[in-house]
Amino acid sequence: MPLTYFGNPRETADQVATLERAGLDQLWVAEPYGFDAVSLLGYLAAKTERVELGAGILNVYSRTPGALLQTAAGLDNVSGGRAILGLGASGPQVIEGFHGLPYDRPLGRTREIVGLLRAGLRGERLVSDGIYRIPLPADQGTGLGKPLKLLNRPERADLPIWVAALGDKNVAMTAEVADGWLPFLFHPDKAREVWGSALDKGLAKRSADLKPLEISAGGLLAVTEDPDEARGYLDQMRGLVALYVGGMGARGKNFYNDLAVSYGFEQEAKEIQDLYLDGFKRDAEAKVPLAWLEAANLVGPESYVRERIAAYAEAGITSLQVTPAAGTDATTAIETVRSWLP
Repeated sequence: MPLTYFGNPRETADQVATLERAGLDQLWVAEPYGFDAVSLLGYLAAKTERVELGAGILNVYSRTPGALLQTAAGLDNVSGGRAILGLGASGPQVIEGFHGLPYDRPLGRTREIVGLLRAGLRGERLVSDGIYRIPLPADQGTGLGKPLKLLNRPERADLPIWVAALGDKNVAMTAEVADGWLPFLFHPDKAREVWGSALDKGLAKRSADLKPLEISAGGLLAVTEDPDEARGYLDQMRGLVALYVGGMGARGKNFYNDLAVSYGFEQEAKEIQDLYLDGFKRDAEAKVPLAWLEAANLVGPESYVRERIAAYAEAGITSLQVTPAAGTDATTAIETVRSWLP
């Protein structure tokens, strides 16, 4: 389940212990330009016992490889080996607009960081002569830097490292080197068409030392026999989809808009972006295709929700994310869906 980062996420976090008892297995916390994910994950580690706690995601720019290593190992320790480190390149809007850093070489940075983190978690010294220069060369600093390894012994050398990716090259790289893949705004019926070749390319290069690639995705959850009520629940997703398809980035540089186009919603994607960037957010939300919302979410009669769960499984999802719709009983929803899963 993804934990919302809008408003006051602590209020939602306080419900997680109850949802854990209902059968919640995995929780993801985001931090695009809101509260940092790690503080909340540490809070959740103290309140839960079994659920896996994922950073979904930490960008690969605003923390150094050493800081990411410290963060991952520290969270895994306080959670008793329940941490998942989700990494991603984010986008220019967040990296340059919020962090003030150049958005360059996202794939190369991600690949290097995954390798450095694995080495650090094995207790090795951090050394890199690529995009990241560790230790810093003498001509760029004081010359006093020496290779260091983490002072503490990590809880696990094989702490799972997942990557959020959408573009073909990024997805291929993820399938090659990561433990898991975090797609966003996932359409299970279009997944093979959009990402199949990229996944195949990356998996062909995957090391035999790695376990099979895991994939986590899902959507809003509400079981109802009332069609009007179902459409009302689906409307709860319009703001999120319009924000990303319309507002994350600029015209000609928006990964989520490109994704909508690849799903076959080219005209709608353009209209959503134009309206959103011109300040007509409600109108942009109204343009989000109902067909996309229906296919990507778990909303409707029990038979339809079960069919969507099967569609996600058929698309290769190994961990189903669900977000109980506002106005529903989250505990009952988690218990119900958990009883339907193998």
